Amino acid sequence: MAEGSLQHELNSIPPTDPAVDKLVEEIIGRVADKWTMLLIEILTEKKCCRFSELARECEGISQKMLTQTLRALERDGLVTRTVYPVVPPKVEYRLTELGLGLSKAFCGVWLWAEANFDTIEKARADYACKQEG
Repeated sequence: MAEGSLQHELNSIPPTDPAVDKLVEEIIGRVADKWTMLLIEILTEKKCCRFSELARECEGISQKMLTQTLRALERDGLVTRTVYPVVPPKVEYRLTELGLGLSKAFCGVWLWAEANFDTIEKARADYACKQEG
C-alpha cells in the first residue's frame, strides 16, 4: 500500500471511544510484556499447565513474576485457574477463548517478524555501521 493511501486510510478512521482507547493501551502494555507472551505461547502449545511446569518452561522467570503475570492474565480473562481440593494442592492454568484469540492475533506478529527477518537484520546492521562511523 502506498504511503499516501495509508495516510488517507488512517485519516478516515472515525474517532474512537476513550474507554476503548484506554483498554487497547492496557492490552498492548500487557502483551508487550515478555513474560505474558511467553506464557501465552506455552499455554497455547500445551493447553494446560501446572505452576511448576510453567516455571520450568518459561526459562528465567522468577516465581514472583510468574505469579504476578498469571494473576494479571486471569484478571483480564485470558487465563483460567483451576484449584483441585487435593493434598498437596493442584492448580492448573488454561487459556480462555479470549486468551486463545489473543494468541492467534499475536501469531500475526510472529509471521510478520519471520517474513521481515532479513530486512530487519539488514536495517540493524546498517544502523550499527552508522553508529560506528
